Amino acid sequence: MYDIIIVGAGPAGLTAALYAKRAGKSVLIIEKENIGGQITFSPCVENYPSIKKISGMELADNLFEQVSALGAVLELEEVVKIESDGDVKKVICTDVEYEAKAVILACGSKHRHLGVDREDDMIGKGVSYCAVCDGAFFKGGTTAVVGGGNTALQDAVYLADICAKVYLIHRRDGFRADLNLVEKLKALPNVEFITPAVIKELVGNEKLTAIKVTSPDGENERTIEIDGLFVAVGQMPQMDNFSSVIKLDESGYADSAEDCRTLTEGVFVAGDCRKKSVRQLATAVSDGAVAALAACEYIDR
Repeated sequence: MYDIIIVGAGPAGLTAALYAKRAGKSVLIIEKENIGGQITFSPCVENYPSIKKISGMELADNLFEQVSALGAVLELEEVVKIESDGDVKKVICTDVEYEAKAVILACGSKHRHLGVDREDDMIGKGVSYCAVCDGAFFKGGTTAVVGGGNTALQDAVYLADICAKVYLIHRRDGFRADLNLVEKLKALPNVEFITPAVIKELVGNEKLTAIKVTSPDGENERTIEIDGLFVAVGQMPQMDNFSSVIKLDESGYADSAEDCRTLTEGVFVAGDCRKKSVRQLATAVSDGAVAALAACEYIDR
């Protein structure tokens, strides 16, 4: 029996563990993929207070070391279900069950796909969702990035430093990314903006060799020869397994307010899996602190 079980080891989950341990609670963190979550894919974090510049991987490593030093336990498992039996919460994984007085869901989100034919087949054969992970495979080559947010433009900046040519494809003329990032990318001589445009087809047999791009109305088709395609068109929440204990909104995010509480007493949510208007590192960390303190208050009460 743990005081608090945290599902997810991203910034929200690790911050929740930090606050819970400092409050004297026993904490188990359960993570099914990579410690640090999506922030580990960011080559450069420059918008976190007091830190001028740091890689997402280093930031996540530092946070995990801080939490581990306080005695939080980590298990690499996939949580498939949560059951609430009064004061006891059962966290059911693929091969084992755990019990806790409170649970914090900090599951984050996963990469959204384009939805074009053969996309899944081309993963690892030229299609990637992580420029930091796979960009080096295309050093000196030609790549394309799809998306209009900060992640997409950060990917393009990173790739422009190692690739001969980078295309940035976005379905709108305007970008959701920070203005200084847009201007930085426009100043790079080996980056070409293709907007408004969508990808119609992936070309290649054993590996990706080109993409067919059209305007959103289906006109003005163009074939662009590339070696790699990096997709950065947003995230999808991973909350379906928990719909029995929390309410989800129409997009699948936890329908919780800023207090991070859910309809089930003792179950809380934090980070990108929660319904919110802003999803940033700072807001994930904020959620982690709020959820942990709420969980501690619930247990003590």
